[in-house]
Amino acid sequence: MRIPATVPDTGTVPVTLEPVRQKILMDNDTGIDDSLGLLYLLASPEAEIVGIASTAGNVPAPQVAANNLALLDLVRAPELEVAQGALTPLAIPLRTTEDTHGPRGVGYAELPPTTRPLSDRSAAQLWVDLAREHPGEIVGLCTGPLTNLALALRMEPRLPQLLRRLVIMGGAFNHPGNTTPTNEWNVHVDPEAAKEVFDAFSTAPADRRPVVCALDITETIEMKPKHLTLLAERAGSTPVEHVSENDPPQARSAASNPLVRYLTDAIRFYFDFHKLYDQGYLAHMHDPFAAAVALDPSLAVTKPATVDVELAGTLTRAATVADWAGMWGREPNADIVIGTDPELFFERLVERVGEYARTVFAEGDSSR
Repeated sequence: MRIPATVPDTGTVPVTLEPVRQKILMDNDTGIDDSLGLLYLLASPEAEIVGIASTAGNVPAPQVAANNLALLDLVRAPELEVAQGALTPLAIPLRTTEDTHGPRGVGYAELPPTTRPLSDRSAAQLWVDLAREHPGEIVGLCTGPLTNLALALRMEPRLPQLLRRLVIMGGAFNHPGNTTPTNEWNVHVDPEAAKEVFDAFSTAPADRRPVVCALDITETIEMKPKHLTLLAERAGSTPVEHVSENDPPQARSAASNPLVRYLTDAIRFYFDFHKLYDQGYLAHMHDPFAAAVALDPSLAVTKPATVDVELAGTLTRAATVADWAGMWGREPNADIVIGTDPELFFERLVERVGEYARTVFAEGDSSR
């Protein structure tokens, strides 16, 4: 995706400019949709991933880190720093969700073993060090519980001023929860951390408030089997498989492209999970959407609000509450996404990840 420069017609060959690259620190709990969010970044020429922080959530933190390293290996990515986060939330035992993401967090897929090393520094230290080294340059992208970021804020309270922007996948406002009737998974895992983060960003300038991609919007980002077909076609993978709700659980992709094979096996598990809970044979792509917003905020229509997290409610603990009207008398500390164009998002996802799969694996190369 090279952007032609506008130059006078002098008979010379037009110059092409590389897109301006955006430094991204991704904090995830990989996770099927987290993995697709990471792939979206890897496939985007305007993204420069400066680090990956692995947080406990969908699966334990060591498994998350292993998934991140193995996924980088699968796609032959350059060396990227992957740091492991805290093993438990700030104040409560860890709850994981292998029923949603599979025993290793990647559905039916199997990632290859990897010898890539884990960072010597913790995920929280990674946040702090990178923000200090690149003040005003880094976009933080959180697609899991906010434990690592909360710990980083305790170490460096100036993070809201040091980061260029923060994008969070989490919360539910005018929408039912997906874990309890009132709360969303990432906040549910570590509500104390979520509250610390939102409280800390009450001091952020208006142009650096967190952009919050909550269930209100992310559950409209519905991936369906047709999108997997389009990805395979864009990648030039054969055979072009058509995933169906009638496929048995033991079915595995025979795609020639290793990345398409991984995505098919991982996402089919996600389809099966959503169907089990009467949501249709589809998968909500929460995290890739947040990744897309991190790179292009114009994908999201936002509305400022003051966000807090309920910690004491018997029925509502971990609920995210938004004061849209200023009733609390506190300045907004978040910009909540209230609208988007899912079709445009999926066009970008298919184009970028499909072309990335084609480029990484030359035709006929299924050696990994």
